[in-house]
Amino acid sequence: MTADKHYDKARAQILKAALPDVPFDGWTGKSMRNAAKKAGVESGLARLAFPGGTADLVLYFVQQGDKRMASKLAKSDLPSMKVRERITFAVRTRLEVDEVNKEALRRATAYLALPTSGTAGVRALYGTLDAIWRAAGDTSTDYNFYTKRLILSGVYSSTLAVWFGDDTEGHEKTWEFLNRRIADVMQIEKVKGRAEKILGALPSPLGLVSRLRYPLGR
Repeated sequence: MTADKHYDKARAQILKAALPDVPFDGWTGKSMRNAAKKAGVESGLARLAFPGGTADLVLYFVQQGDKRMASKLAKSDLPSMKVRERITFAVRTRLEVDEVNKEALRRATAYLALPTSGTAGVRALYGTLDAIWRAAGDTSTDYNFYTKRLILSGVYSSTLAVWFGDDTEGHEKTWEFLNRRIADVMQIEKVKGRAEKILGALPSPLGLVSRLRYPLGR
């Protein structure tokens, strides 16, 4: 077994052992050490598997959820959906794959918001947003690559917050909120698109200014 596979196996074992206790104990160095011990992973190997400590374990947990989402979406009929439907379905799927880990994800989100988590929070959020857009078929390489993920960050983060506190049957409140947020974003995109066309047709120097603000050739 290669070193990478050896570490991957240790990571999976530690996470599996940690998840039952995280809802009660949180994501801490102590809970991580206890999980490693419970999983039979030697402490030195645990440190090599998660060199960043608890932050790395939490990041790994989020990344595994992203992978489960991507796997589930790959088996769905996303290509037949409109873009807004794909994104809505993908966000919903991302939350649903961690339904059994809801409290662990809540605590992970809170942990990643702390300054002590370093860059793990940003990396975790970006990873999820990127996984959603890639699953939806996004192939952009220009500034749209970044704006799409930035816009989705607001939708995903706010929907996640609603989901954490949603006790309605089937999380109906969350999905209604998600649909409204996606609709709001699509309205903004439509207005922006019309503005780009109008400003792009203006004569110079206004045309030049408009192109600086709304680059063409997207």
